[in-house]
Amino acid sequence: MDTTWQLVAVLVGRLIFAAVFLMAVAFKVTDMNSTAGYIAMAGFPAPLLLAWLAAIFECLLVVCFLTGAYFSEAALLAGVYVVFLAFAFHGPARWEGNQAEFGFFVDHFTFLAGLLFAAAHGPGRILTLRRRLIGRA
Repeated sequence: MDTTWQLVAVLVGRLIFAAVFLMAVAFKVTDMNSTAGYIAMAGFPAPLLLAWLAAIFECLLVVCFLTGAYFSEAALLAGVYVVFLAFAFHGPARWEGNQAEFGFFVDHFTFLAGLLFAAAHGPGRILTLRRRLIGRA
């Protein structure tokens, strides 16, 4: 049986995940052309399309984290996404002469650790829609 603090901690964790991705969406939507420019600087084709796809994906993650629906699946997909972002935008090629980039890179893996833990343990019992493709029945 979960204690009150554990139930609250899981809910707060979900809210933090949602807030981080919601902020990412807000930055993209506020200046989609800058986001596309950043994507283009990393060498990706069709940067404006990729920027919109990223914003849509992040919106879906927010919905999953807030509702608890498909939570473990969303957390795993978010983990893959976060690792992709680490290598694509803050990878080893950017470390020389810029220690901050290495810090940004490592931060993605601490975020990944939280997402993996969340995926393994699920959304908790508070304010949770019981929808899933993987995990406990």
